[in-house]
Amino acid sequence: MAAALHGPEVTLADKVVAMAREFGERLSHLVAHWIRVGYCQGNFNSDNCALGGRTLDYGPFGFMEAYDPAFQMWIGGGEHFAFMNQPMAAVVNFRMFCTAMLPLLGQDTRAIAALDAAVQALPHSMAGTLHAMWAQKMGLIEFRAELFAELHTLMAQTPVDYTIFWRELSSLPQQVADLRPSFYASRGAYGQDPAVMEARWGAWLQNWHTALAQDGRDPLEVSVAMKLVNPKYIAREWMLVQAYRSATDAGDFTLVRRLHAVLADPYSEQSPELAALYYTKKLDEYFDLGGTSHCSCSS
Repeated sequence: MAAALHGPEVTLADKVVAMAREFGERLSHLVAHWIRVGYCQGNFNSDNCALGGRTLDYGPFGFMEAYDPAFQMWIGGGEHFAFMNQPMAAVVNFRMFCTAMLPLLGQDTRAIAALDAAVQALPHSMAGTLHAMWAQKMGLIEFRAELFAELHTLMAQTPVDYTIFWRELSSLPQQVADLRPSFYASRGAYGQDPAVMEARWGAWLQNWHTALAQDGRDPLEVSVAMKLVNPKYIAREWMLVQAYRSATDAGDFTLVRRLHAVLADPYSEQSPELAALYYTKKLDEYFDLGGTSHCSCSS
């Protein structure tokens, strides 16, 4: 790309359009990776949307625990910044960026049309990036919309712990019981009949294994690949609270150092002792707790 944007025939307008296209691609991958690991930016305003495709301004962010597509750490964030709406927010941010770049194009109608085409194309290309990400998390070669749609519904209705569920799925379980460690049974199934939910999970697992078999890949290789995209450890807010309170209140940085070491290698199994501490679901006492389950923008 760099070589194509040098020479007397290349205008400023050409460079602006090329920059916008690159930004759109990077933005798509950034949002896909956020969702892949269960991260919600929270305050995803356009001024928090870095041109280089990096995560900046860690405002009221948080990692998903009990799966909820409308998850949002910031009490003032609204649904437009919710977990599964982050791609839509990114598209809006990209459109605003391109609008701001329009004055640099002058009267170059060709460049203006090209920039508009980039804006119109982003939702489709971002969807493709997200579909590829979901396929990887599910261990599939290609995205299967119906299989994903039912899984998405089951995850929310159960609900499941986002990180633990995907990690347990990476071991290619055959029975619903193998996934139950990720279920928040104490949170209820939101009015769903337990027997019906059990049957739906069983049917989904069977359909998923059928899809895996159709891909024809070695199960061990699939499991290894899934564990490379489905982390075992995330920065759960209550763990962070425990660590910084120990450091600030007692001057003891043991938890800070231990948590830092775990999160520096989130895809590895690590020791059983660390797994017992950090590969665990959110306790009931932390749900709906201010400063832990939700926060203000300034907190």
